Order: sequence, then structure tokens, then C-alpha cells
Amino acid sequence: QVQLVESGGGLVQVGGSLRLSCAASGSIFSINAMGWYRQAPGKQRELVAVSGGSTNYANSVKGRFTISRDNAKNTVYLQMNSLKPEDTAVYYCNADITRVSGIRLTYWGQGTQVTVSS
Repeated sequence: QVQLVESGGGLVQVGGSLRLSCAASGSIFSINAMGWYRQAPGKQRELVAVSGGSTNYANSVKGRFTISRDNAKNTVYLQMNSLKPEDTAVYYCNADITRVSGIRLTYWGQGTQVTVSS
């Protein structure tokens, strides 16, 4: 079994900052990529940032958000600065993991709410 546990969401004012964390645990052989998605009410889930062989960001967050990883801790972070009301969403951690068994699967966290108030 593999689990992703997120933390760090909350309520913040426009222009503020938040840092999300996501720790992977379980029968992990290797983590191929980790990233963050978000889903606002009435909208589809969208990619925010991903860190694997390369790092990619959604255009809407470039220059404001930074994704980083601590491979020793199997953890990915998302530093979010200059937050805007349109950043309000449930943020989901995503990981492409090869398990000890050799099976490679995509896992999702439970989601953490980020609300930016104006």
C-alpha cells in the first residue's frame, strides 16, 4: 500500500502565502514524479505543477508558485506566493510511484482546501 498525506491548506488573504506539503509512505521502490493539481468548484481538475525529470508549471501560477521535493523524505512541497482569489480550490497531491513489487501506479492525496479571500 502507498499513501499520500497532504497538509498546509487554509484561509489566506489576497497577496498572502501558503506552503503545502505531501508525504508519500508505504511500499515505495521509487518515485518517478510528484506534483500538485487543483479543482475549483464547478471546474475540472487541472495541473498546477509537477516535478519529475523536469519541472513544469501551469501558466497561471508561473512566477508565484514553486514546487520542490525532499527525496529523502518522499515529500513534495508547493510554496504559493502572491495568492489570488482564483487560486481558491482543493489542491491534490499526485505521485507516479513504482512499488517494491515492481508495479507502477499513480496515487492521489485526499485533497486540502486553499481559500484566498479578497
